[in-house]
Amino acid sequence: MKKSYFLIFFTILFSCKKQSLNLETSFFKDLVTPKTYVVYKTDKPLTIDGIDDEDIWKNTKYTSNFIDIEGIKTPKQVTKVKMLWDDEYLYIYAKLFEEHIWADITERDQVIFLNNDFEVFINPSNDVYNYGEIEINALETVWDLLLDKPYSLGGKPKNEWNLEELKAKVFIEGTLNNAKDIDTFWSVEMAIPLKSFVALKNLPRAKIKDGEQWRINFSRVNWDFDLINNTYARKKRDNKYLPEYNWVWSNQGEINMHLPEKWGYIQFSKNTPKNAIQFKHKTDVLTEQIIYTLFRSILYKDLQYLKNKKVGTITVFEPIKIENKIINVTFLKTFSGFNLKVTTENSTYTINESGFLKKDQ
Repeated sequence: MKKSYFLIFFTILFSCKKQSLNLETSFFKDLVTPKTYVVYKTDKPLTIDGIDDEDIWKNTKYTSNFIDIEGIKTPKQVTKVKMLWDDEYLYIYAKLFEEHIWADITERDQVIFLNNDFEVFINPSNDVYNYGEIEINALETVWDLLLDKPYSLGGKPKNEWNLEELKAKVFIEGTLNNAKDIDTFWSVEMAIPLKSFVALKNLPRAKIKDGEQWRINFSRVNWDFDLINNTYARKKRDNKYLPEYNWVWSNQGEINMHLPEKWGYIQFSKNTPKNAIQFKHKTDVLTEQIIYTLFRSILYKDLQYLKNKKVGTITVFEPIKIENKIINVTFLKTFSGFNLKVTTENSTYTINESGFLKKDQ
């Protein structure tokens, strides 16, 4: 068996054909800059009632207001979030301003985003694997699910994954499902069990440490509506539902929440909100965003033709200059798919056809 592996390796090595490829900097116009947030620690558990009336909540800063998912338009209604943590839970408080608060889905693990909803996406590792999604509507109906990888990579949702210790409450400043008045906002307060996400971490699956960083994003789905017999319903035109609005914390650059590599970052701090610190990245975020952009383009966008190259073909990209960095890129067509290598002055990353990203030390 070992001989056959060595034979395959040397066959590839000595049959390699080098080709060059020039990419304009404009190719990377859809690069995103993931947002960051430091999550401070609370020394006592919070009461989950949908209201941020504890002193520590009052001293905790909100994120920036949500932006349209593509990062272009400003949403017509404000959404913002703040976070805290303790040894058991990640606490999230979301405030969603809304003039018409309605919902009609009451069964757990149904497709909650067919109502207006609030969504949380959490990946405890800096990759595209094993992440959880939580959706909730104004009736406090929850859909929690696990994905081993994004849909675009063949991932399938696991609805049987339930956060049994999840606590979630909604507070409404207005009246639910009453079309005769104008509402103000609805808020969601969650206590998300950390152990369920620690179990999804890459090895070692140790308890959270001060300074640890996870990937996270939030989405708010909002629908235009009609009133049918004084009851809210998603709006139709020519017998088709109008598309929903997708408002997010850290923009995705396209209408797709299932791009974990574009989500924002949180950093756990043992400090309290009164002893604020600055977020500091632990990896080369720009280079990571560049290699993921190339990866997606090879899989299903402009660079798909590279997958049709003969096994062993090496394509060397012309050096790319972006944000004062010189990026060197090499593509190798392999038997299983491909390997992509991106090198800068300070770091080298590789990624294969499955989306497995590795940083060379």
